[in-house]
Amino acid sequence: MAEKSLYLECASGISGDMFVGALLGLGADAGKLEAALNSMKVNCASVQISRVKRNDLDAVDFDVILDKEHDGHDHDMEYLYGHLHKTEHGDHHEDHHYHDEHEHHHEHHHENGHTHEHGERHLSEVNAIIDTADITEGARVLAKRIFEILADAEGRVHGVPADQVHFHEVGAVDSIMDVVAAAVCFDDLGVKKVYVESLREGRGTVRSRHGILPIPVPAVSAILEDYALPMQFLNAEGEFITPTGAAI
Repeated sequence: MAEKSLYLECASGISGDMFVGALLGLGADAGKLEAALNSMKVNCASVQISRVKRNDLDAVDFDVILDKEHDGHDHDMEYLYGHLHKTEHGDHHEDHHYHDEHEHHHEHHHENGHTHEHGERHLSEVNAIIDTADITEGARVLAKRIFEILADAEGRVHGVPADQVHFHEVGAVDSIMDVVAAAVCFDDLGVKKVYVESLREGRGTVRSRHGILPIPVPAVSAILEDYALPMQFLNAEGEFITPTGAAI
């Protein structure tokens, strides 16, 4: 059997859900993916796989849906960019993969008067969650490697060792689902080689827990530099490369 290769055309950037949707479109087993994600001990999120139209083209959409308690501003384009953010084609550009950098730190007040503040997870805790998944060893190794790249980048940005990086709980859940999904689909397709000509990124700024950040955000810049990933700017505002996408 010929060795399978994957060519990534990242003319519109890359994020976790974009990558997973593309692999599902190429034939990765959606049933196997849903079973793998359902096997993880993550109770505040579910996934939705559907067929959608984007600029009149048929595509597979992969979406991580957080429950109301855990959903935050990472889905809110007006909050992130300060205005209603659209691509040059008039469609909303939605990326849902903001972990520590892009999570608005918020609290929930419950009826009993207690305040619940979302916690943070270290890399070891993320790996422990990945270990609960019923997936192949190849997918597990890949998922952990992607998170290791994320932690290394965040560590560089914040000046702390990778094992001390805090992944904000809300974004960590979203990213864990995306990363494990990416690893499961990639492993299911049996891809051996991947080719990427260049990544494309937008311009401007994005709101984060640490204030207003330039695009590409620091974690993405660190990953691009560490792994010599070629990148070109688009003539469009907004974040087209998420940290999860860059790490993948």
